[in-house]
Amino acid sequence: MQLHLAVVLLCATAGLFAIAGAEDPYRFFDWNVTFGDIYPLGVRQTGILINGQFPGPDIHSVTNDNLIINVHNSLNEPFLISWSGIQQRRNSYEDGVYGTTCPIPPGRNFTYILQVKDQIGSFFYFPSLAFHKASGGFGGIRILSRPRIPVPFPDPAGDYTVLVGDWYKSNHTNLKARLDRGKKLPFPDGILINGRGPGGASFNVEQGKTYRLRISNVGLQNSLNFRIQSHRLTLVEVEGTHTLQTTYSSIDLHLGQSCSVLFKADQPAKDYYIAVSTRFTSRVLTSTAILRYSNSAGPVSGPPPGGPTIQIDWSLNQARSIRTNLTASGPRPNPQGSYHYGLINTTRTIRLANSAGQVNGKQRYAVNSVSFVPADTPLKLADYFKIGGIFRVGSISDNPYGGKIYLDTSVMPADYRAFIEIVFQNNENIVQSWHLDGYSFFVVGMDGGQWTTASRRGYNLRDAVSRCTTQVYPKSWTAIYVALDNVGMWNLRSEFWARQYLGQQFYLRVYTTSTSLRDEYPIPKNALLCGRASGRHTRPL
Repeated sequence: MQLHLAVVLLCATAGLFAIAGAEDPYRFFDWNVTFGDIYPLGVRQTGILINGQFPGPDIHSVTNDNLIINVHNSLNEPFLISWSGIQQRRNSYEDGVYGTTCPIPPGRNFTYILQVKDQIGSFFYFPSLAFHKASGGFGGIRILSRPRIPVPFPDPAGDYTVLVGDWYKSNHTNLKARLDRGKKLPFPDGILINGRGPGGASFNVEQGKTYRLRISNVGLQNSLNFRIQSHRLTLVEVEGTHTLQTTYSSIDLHLGQSCSVLFKADQPAKDYYIAVSTRFTSRVLTSTAILRYSNSAGPVSGPPPGGPTIQIDWSLNQARSIRTNLTASGPRPNPQGSYHYGLINTTRTIRLANSAGQVNGKQRYAVNSVSFVPADTPLKLADYFKIGGIFRVGSISDNPYGGKIYLDTSVMPADYRAFIEIVFQNNENIVQSWHLDGYSFFVVGMDGGQWTTASRRGYNLRDAVSRCTTQVYPKSWTAIYVALDNVGMWNLRSEFWARQYLGQQFYLRVYTTSTSLRDEYPIPKNALLCGRASGRHTRPL
């Protein structure tokens, strides 16, 4: 029956994704998104469920797979899913943020057509509209290497997704309403591990075997530290890059970041705490899960293991130690170090400074003084249909100028195939976390104080990690190199979700005059059309 259904789906939708790689496998997913009661911190609240699950189901895939994900919106409000870290090569229409994709109306469905082209690693998906992320709707994504591509460690005995994040007892509607009134959000109420509060999640292991954990910080506000009582963690992958296999007592994960660690179940057989706690906060939230040996002699005992709290140097030093394994293969057989990014001259430097302030008596956040406001039509559709008056290319500058915050639909132009430097300057006293859709970038440097051209002397131009989300420490800067090889309209945003919602984001329009399919796919035939794009036509079916 399942085989018959897959054949029917393939035939029925073949016309929609003919541009995808015909030689690569297809994986089909059918998701129903609903509201439902959840009790992660002991009180009833409304959660967003996918096929009745909170968190949502994992997506298992292999490099180059085509993922056909039919999403039925059974909520009473519009809904979108975005795919953090999935690069949507040549196809930003499928990115699932409001700047690229029309929301799925209540009672309707939309089929995402994704290809995990030339990617491996650990990522996650999440709802991108209306502060839905505070109610769930997120889940893990894993992209395995193809069978003949060597992986730089033996197959683990088990491979677990671990979604961690801070959490509010309030429903997303209440949090959104507070932000819409121009107020800040309070401190979160707790931390969830795979959708459960303290002691609620457990992971089973057998003594003497090695396991992989794919950990993602899917929270809203805080950096988190992850550790396992009496066990060491060996970092092996960060957002699609195999790393040098450095061993740590604990790992910092900033908002929106993902990584893979290996650990060996080499301790006396009993139960152990897995602990997750907030970083850089005066009040420390901690949650726990249980690591349970199959031949356990007893339950957990004593307090959960302590971790770093407000120490920035500890985190900075760990971040600098995360480096690319140059000899390991990535998604292709050739070594990751065969791309010598440090020998390429940059053609442009973009400096981005985040800020907070009031506009018309309401709290707003900005990039280079521009606080983003969504248009009435997705920017990518306005670009495709050449609808004027929706956004202006160049509405955000390459450099901060220190002026007052103002509102605009900010879009920055960028040239296809340019190789650029972006410097994130954080003059505030909290950690920032930045994500760029459509790309991985090389994190070449980070340090305290103000960035200057002299800062380049300290860049890592050999084995910097390539990832899609990076932190910027308080009163500090982080520099990245990006090869703009993916045409489209790409969201560059804060992963601090209230700041993103209130304006700390913009779109990078990577543009070419070429109309070749080698550079960008045409608009999907099944694309939803909304706003001023309503009533227009995509392409003939």
